[in-house]
Amino acid sequence: MAATEPKISIEEKTVVPICSSCNRPITPWERGVAFRCPNCGEVIIWRCSKCRKMSVEYKCPKCGFVGP
Repeated sequence: MAATEPKISIEEKTVVPICSSCNRPITPWERGVAFRCPNCGEVIIWRCSKCRKMSVEYKCPKCGFVGP
């Protein structure tokens, strides 16, 4: 009988951030930005580069603050 080596599997799940304005995934090579809500400071707001450039509004899901 041949000895079998245990199969080792390394798996890491990556959570891709979603733009708070357009709901599109922000890729790692994109120049997205993350910041806390300017009003409540409890929610992380993610913005993709396109929404930042076009000044698309975002809304905080906790306090309802709307920003440019």
